[in-house]
Amino acid sequence: MDVTAPAHRLSAAVSAASRLLPARAGLRLRADAAGLTVAGSDPDLAVRFDCPATAHTDGSVTVPAAPLAETLKMLDGLVRLVVEGSRLALRVDNARFALPLLSTEVGPPVAELPQVSEVDGAAFASALRIVAGTASKDDPLPLFTGVRLQAGDRLTLTASDRYRMAVARLPLLSPGSLDVLVPATLLTEAARQAKGVVGLHAGPGRFGLSWPGGLVGTAVLDAGFLSEDSIPSAAVDTRVTLSSDALAAAVRRVGVYAEDRRVLTLEVGDAQVRLASARQDTGEAEETLKAEVSGGRTSPSFQARYLLDALQAFAGERVELSIQPGMRACVLRAAEPGEVELTYYLMPMLAR
Repeated sequence: MDVTAPAHRLSAAVSAASRLLPARAGLRLRADAAGLTVAGSDPDLAVRFDCPATAHTDGSVTVPAAPLAETLKMLDGLVRLVVEGSRLALRVDNARFALPLLSTEVGPPVAELPQVSEVDGAAFASALRIVAGTASKDDPLPLFTGVRLQAGDRLTLTASDRYRMAVARLPLLSPGSLDVLVPATLLTEAARQAKGVVGLHAGPGRFGLSWPGGLVGTAVLDAGFLSEDSIPSAAVDTRVTLSSDALAAAVRRVGVYAEDRRVLTLEVGDAQVRLASARQDTGEAEETLKAEVSGGRTSPSFQARYLLDALQAFAGERVELSIQPGMRACVLRAAEPGEVELTYYLMPMLAR
């Protein structure tokens, strides 16, 4: 193999693949008339990224991903990749670097999964960032570490760590049928790499994303249990509408004085909500915000960091809190929903 490619473009492709694959993975580089492809796989995951290049001699090699990524980050201009015996040499004007060739064969970049629909990549990545943030980071609970994707006329994204749940609905560019649970960390990173229109692919036990210059395919989890319908939300007693940014700022200020559990109570009054906290060694704080209030005066308590995460999803907007009595979830929605409809369920805490 002998090929010349822009160092920054090749670095971007190699880095993208490396972030998705296991730490000691190998990458297959294939050069032909179409350019250079970077591919990698393990039993559950396959990725491929394209890079513009000029192939002097077609060929394919597998090399360690980590040193290749680190080397390319430090190079500028054009880099020439040439097989020299048992090494792949990376040559620039005044330097040469050589990586060992691996005998490990990398599997096909992505199994041939049928495309079921397409979605705008920017809207998908934005909605996914919020929804995936509610997925569990606890590996012993793998079913809570994924994002459920359901497609029909619209695409619905759902995730939960048992204490909160986020649901986003966004337009599809074409109707399709899909219901899978995909690891949240992987899906978020793949969506971050995607550009333009993103294809959604599905097959038995597999899910894939594609976009111009990139493909990612992965095994899926069991999706059936994770559903918005499992959360009762018909007993709303109190509705509060106010600025999400103003409430978030108040939570940060008053939360400084909260006890170690960092639980704050939203005391709902007439046309206002009040936050208060006290701690023996730091003092006390309270802040009152104007709000539109209807219904009862149910006053829930929340873990401050979870409330802030929920409010961040509605940054720059007015948010409506639909509060249920007892220990039922509080439902947060934008007061004026946009094209992407976001619903955030937040479980209250016991105040002490």
